[in-house]
Amino acid sequence: MHTPVKNPLRMMLLALLAVAPLFTACNNDDDDPTPDDDNEQITTLTYTLTPVGGGAPVSATYRDLDGDGGTAPVIGSLTLAANTTYTGTLSLLDETKNPAVNTSAEILEEADEHLFWFEPTPANLLTVTRTDRDKNNLEIGLQTRVVTTAAATGNLKITLRHQPGTKNGTFAPGDTDVEVTFPTTVR
Repeated sequence: MHTPVKNPLRMMLLALLAVAPLFTACNNDDDDPTPDDDNEQITTLTYTLTPVGGGAPVSATYRDLDGDGGTAPVIGSLTLAANTTYTGTLSLLDETKNPAVNTSAEILEEADEHLFWFEPTPANLLTVTRTDRDKNNLEIGLQTRVVTTAAATGNLKITLRHQPGTKNGTFAPGDTDVEVTFPTTVR
């Protein structure tokens, strides 16, 4: 009777293949998933500026109900008085839900994860100062103070940065939830 010669390398490979699923099952991290920190859904952003010395509020609204790749968003503009100080308030909504979700309230609840960034162009068009702070004493930007100077024309870009676990008061960490550029005139 003939005894077959066993190939030791083949036997070792078969043993490793049989044991491999045990190692992947033991090292599977799906048993303790990390929750996702999804960006906020924002369809509408309104920036309302009220003159400190009295007068009618001025507001501009960005609205994009179907998101990126759909129809073009509707973007308003700001017309402000020269040499004037305003208090500013941002209001954000998610109108994909019925009823609409007040995203401003969600951002305020998670203030230590959010930062609004304001970029006027040209830089001397106006000055925006964030006046609200999170639990870590870092600025948020839902509330602002805006000071205009001489007559000028330009843009005001407002960006909401989502910075879970990384907020440090700068623009860099995190992702952008929404970015809007309002044409702005100071006269």
